[in-house]
Amino acid sequence: MRLRSSIILFTLLLPIVQALSSTNASSSSSSSIMSTSSAALRSVKQILPAAPRHWVGDGFHVHPVFSNKAFTEELSPFLMFDYAVPEHFKPNNGSPRGVGQHPHRGFETVTIAFKGEVEHADSMGNRDVIKPGDVQWMTAGRGIIHQEFHSNEFSKKGGEFEMCQLWVNLPKKNKMTKPHYQAIVDKNIPIVDLKEASVDGEECSEDTVGSVRVIAGSFLGTKGPASTFSPVELWDATIQKKGTVVDLPFPDDYNCIVFVRRGEIDIIGEKGDAKR
Repeated sequence: MRLRSSIILFTLLLPIVQALSSTNASSSSSSSIMSTSSAALRSVKQILPAAPRHWVGDGFHVHPVFSNKAFTEELSPFLMFDYAVPEHFKPNNGSPRGVGQHPHRGFETVTIAFKGEVEHADSMGNRDVIKPGDVQWMTAGRGIIHQEFHSNEFSKKGGEFEMCQLWVNLPKKNKMTKPHYQAIVDKNIPIVDLKEASVDGEECSEDTVGSVRVIAGSFLGTKGPASTFSPVELWDATIQKKGTVVDLPFPDDYNCIVFVRRGEIDIIGEKGDAKR
């Protein structure tokens, strides 16, 4: 996949089931796009507009990023994607804001904190605070009851809050696996430098123009810490220099969802045309 401009984005990769779509929080870019190591580019299938926000409990004001594509075969094994845009919360000396006890079964939840803190507790006895940059990968398996709130510390101080949660389906054979929990802290997520790519055969610099945090799967040989049942990859990429072109290579037999958190991008397709 070839991208141009200054952005912060998620790249979600999944084996091809059908042609795929991808999204953006304000203007989203979707696609069966992508380049392999041989730079074979694919075209953008669809650009999804941002869906209206709604509250999950009283702590998470989210865009349902997949909108009417959620829970469809087209995005399998991803089921749902909620994104809470940066929002300021005042100090709160009462009960923390969030979602009380609720059940999950048969899939995994992936919670990523960008700003603020999320406190988690579940029926397996796990209790943890997801801090900025951290990832919680929870396998509900045969069933778990959990709750999520703004952490006590964040509630007392207040501040800007930004997070997202993905639901990933479990393969049929793993639906009844024992529930478990991966607490992946920011310092344990490897970062790979992004170099500027060539355009139309022109030479490019060796300057570092961005980076990729590899949460799951691998990027340019660097493996992420998350253990997954479904063959998915999850990258958190930042391109710092406006107008820069970078390549994000992925396998021929995968589709790609691009979710733009900041800025805007052009995705250069197989015909050399760009979609923003």
